[in-house]
Amino acid sequence: MDLKDKMILSIIQEDSTLSVKEISEKIGLTFTPTYERIKQLEKNGIIEKYVGLLNREKLGLNIVVYCNIRLKEQSQKVLEAFEKNIGKYDEVQEIISLSGVYDYMLKIIAKDINSYNEFAVNVISNIPNIGQYHSSIVLHEVKKSTKFKIDLT
Repeated sequence: MDLKDKMILSIIQEDSTLSVKEISEKIGLTFTPTYERIKQLEKNGIIEKYVGLLNREKLGLNIVVYCNIRLKEQSQKVLEAFEKNIGKYDEVQEIISLSGVYDYMLKIIAKDINSYNEFAVNVISNIPNIGQYHSSIVLHEVKKSTKFKIDLT
């Protein structure tokens, strides 16, 4: 991956709605090589997909919760069953396997505190092998980004 590829990635992270023509103008290449580079980045899996970032609050999703989960048992079978079970809920935005005190951290989005409480009581606490869960309610998102730092040297 050369500097032009890195420039393309940086530009796409900022605004994936730009046309190939607009990207080519920004990086100083013509349309065809820019298009071919983008297609190669997609083929290589560097660009996984293009998505729209939505404003969750304008959609009425006002609560972000980080929920730490400790399982009673950590066998491969139990871990896989937990991941499969919790992964099917749309409220769960991220599932992160951890080392240390907790086995998993979940990022959960909910309409309000009552909705989250219902989810915790009706879903999380009823998943087999849950030993303990601890919820941290986000008060304010100081920095929120999906952009990776790309070294343009």
